[in-house]
Amino acid sequence: MAERTTTRTIDQTDTPVFEHGSELVAGVVEWYRAEARDLPWRRPDATPWAVMVSEFMLQQTPVVRVLPVYEAWLERWPTPAALAAEPVGEAVRAWGRLGYPRRAQRLHAAATAVEEEFDGVVPSTYEDLWSLPGVGEYTAGAIASFAYQKRHIVLDTNVRRVLSRAVSGVEYPAPATTPGDRRIATALLPEAAADAAEWAAASMELGAVVCTARAPRCDDCPVAELCTWVATGKPPYDGPPRRGQTYEGTDRQARGRLLAVLRDTHGSVPREELEAAWTRDVVQRERALASLVDDGLVMVLDGERYALAH
Repeated sequence: MAERTTTRTIDQTDTPVFEHGSELVAGVVEWYRAEARDLPWRRPDATPWAVMVSEFMLQQTPVVRVLPVYEAWLERWPTPAALAAEPVGEAVRAWGRLGYPRRAQRLHAAATAVEEEFDGVVPSTYEDLWSLPGVGEYTAGAIASFAYQKRHIVLDTNVRRVLSRAVSGVEYPAPATTPGDRRIATALLPEAAADAAEWAAASMELGAVVCTARAPRCDDCPVAELCTWVATGKPPYDGPPRRGQTYEGTDRQARGRLLAVLRDTHGSVPREELEAAWTRDVVQRERALASLVDDGLVMVLDGERYALAH
């Protein structure tokens, strides 16, 4: 998904000059303190494990879908040790219909690593967090910031879109984090760790509810008067077509249908039940089933029966 405009991109070697960085940060933080959604992982009693669970679940999944699964998950597994003690298949089953079930598998693996390598305590350093299965650059920074109030840049899609528009005047950021993104984020990062963590949460919230991808609410934006994109007349995206996420008829949908059958059954199911779950394309179904086995999400028992991985 290549994204560019005729103005300037944020993956270039220089960092755009932005004279109002401190005002931008202060304006967004002030707005956040008044308007932030009350989410359980943001509350003072949220444990580092709770923050970690939320970060895994929120990847490519909206808050409204995450909330019920998150709450049930922490009630069942309030610590990494509790999750690590159960089979990975139970994590996949509890993941329900959040999508991308390998996240459940990786969260289980991360919980196991926390239990075995860090005495059951979610680590606080960026380096140790990044060493965990399923934790990358963004997730490590987010957990360190939100769980431990550490000073790190936190660059999810929402934050990168806010910085792209406000600082660079570009409607959409590049599809993946670039060196330019990191330079801009570092230049804006408050010096005090607690302030940096609050800025990370505030800029993320602004991108999620105001500076959205499809219909930005610029009239409601607390820093619209500082936004380069607004000041330059909101130049439209004119790069190659942006690929929207499709689901209907994809291998992802086929995998989801097959997993749904297995999640709803405690034990194994015969191949015939899986075949009935996806009849539109036999080759696609076999490919999806094979990929679930290869990913370690599903086991083959006695050749013709299948179950979630133990």
